[in-house]
Amino acid sequence: MIDGVLGRKLGMVQVFDPEGRMRGATVIEAGPCLVTQIKTTDRDGYDAVQLGFGSAKRRNKPMRGHLKQQGDLRYLREFKVDEPSKHAIGERIGVEMFEPGDRVNVTGTSKGRGFAGVVKRYHFAGGPKTHGQSDRHRARGSIGAGNTPGRVFKGMRMAGHMGAEQVTVRRLEVLQSDPARGLLIVAGSVPGPKDGLLKIRYDAKTLEVARTREPKQFEETAPPADEEETPTAEAETTAEDEETTAAEKNADSDESAEDAPQASADEEETSDDADSDEADSDESGEEKS
Repeated sequence: MIDGVLGRKLGMVQVFDPEGRMRGATVIEAGPCLVTQIKTTDRDGYDAVQLGFGSAKRRNKPMRGHLKQQGDLRYLREFKVDEPSKHAIGERIGVEMFEPGDRVNVTGTSKGRGFAGVVKRYHFAGGPKTHGQSDRHRARGSIGAGNTPGRVFKGMRMAGHMGAEQVTVRRLEVLQSDPARGLLIVAGSVPGPKDGLLKIRYDAKTLEVARTREPKQFEETAPPADEEETPTAEAETTAEDEETTAAEKNADSDESAEDAPQASADEEETSDDADSDEADSDESGEEKS
């Protein structure tokens, strides 16, 4: 099974636990991810699955060929798997793999702070503010001895570029999982700015439990209520036209019903006139005879 998914940081919120305590939490858009490549030990030397996430506006020709079936994906990352044969290219992986109570490790890129001194970068105390010190308030102090060893040891904490590096926060608790909207809420903070890429993976202990679960299928995201189909102006006009047509038909039927008795009365009068004419002609014939 795949032990993680790619996501995007949306921001932080406050949630209440069952005991009524308020906790800070981070909302993550986890997935959907597409399987873009499957690597095996026989061919590549290790077993892994490559997942793609997000949409890219432009891709060079080699990447367009690599993602010919899945479209232009922005991020590609690999996840180790035990049995790559169980997965197929184009398979969708989403937030449904996580459940409330799971522990996850979240990896991201921290915010860049530029060139920073040792006070900001490593929380040094700085030098004393009195006794003639005028320019050593935020200095680092000594960085090594003299002739012995005669050099600065590697890893010495000094001023330099701060942030913009990979950071992993471990064993964050999953508070809520919403497959319908593709959202995952974890307790605490995660590295990186808003809209930053995140890699969410099971903790080692949680992974053992997750392997015993039944695999869940990816659920398509339901459209928001605002985007549901609503009657258009044309539909309303058509309904009004149908009502008008029905009313006209009813009026025509009523008029025809009123005209029917009058027509029958006219026919009776015509037949009576014809009978009287025949009687007069008979009488005139008898008189002539």
